[in-house]
Amino acid sequence: MDISREEAAAEAAKELSKPVYGQAGDSLISKAVGKVLEWIADLLDGVVDPSGDGRVGLFMLLGLIALVVVVVLWRAGVLRTSGGKSTQTVFDTERQRSAAQYRSQAEQEAAAGDYTGAVRSRFRACVAELTERTVLDERAGRTAYEAVADAGRAVPELRDPLRPAADVFTEVVYGNRPGTPERYAAVVAADEAARRVSTRALVQG
Repeated sequence: MDISREEAAAEAAKELSKPVYGQAGDSLISKAVGKVLEWIADLLDGVVDPSGDGRVGLFMLLGLIALVVVVVLWRAGVLRTSGGKSTQTVFDTERQRSAAQYRSQAEQEAAAGDYTGAVRSRFRACVAELTERTVLDERAGRTAYEAVADAGRAVPELRDPLRPAADVFTEVVYGNRPGTPERYAAVVAADEAARRVSTRALVQG
């Protein structure tokens, strides 16, 4: 099967346009991918002989696309999630600050454009809030998903707002995804739900 320069670039662009690559959320990545596409096209233009069977060029195209996929996924954090679940705790050490203090820190970080820090601090504020309101017990080493499960058992109405926030926290803090205003907003919503929930709604027994 023959493959031309234009067809090679089109196939590479089609592959890299899939949603998973957009999760990188970085304009620099988009520019880099564009440069790589140009390089792939130029390289294939020099090695693919239109009179041949085109198989060498096709294999090179697939190999180069695989390389670009790995680089993009690595930069997006998909391949860099740190360690196992047991290491993905909400607090680095035993909680030292109040929910209000974590919340204030998050607001300062968000105002400064540090949404990665803001996501981390605001989710910690949420978990600290639930602990202070006795929805959660004081327990070191709890992960974001464990916090959701424990809070959901105590107050089922918290599951829906807390789960997206736990996803965001884990992806940003431990998956190296970039913090964004939208991701921070999901954590703010969870924290607000934690502040509004009535402790009278706690499930007994």
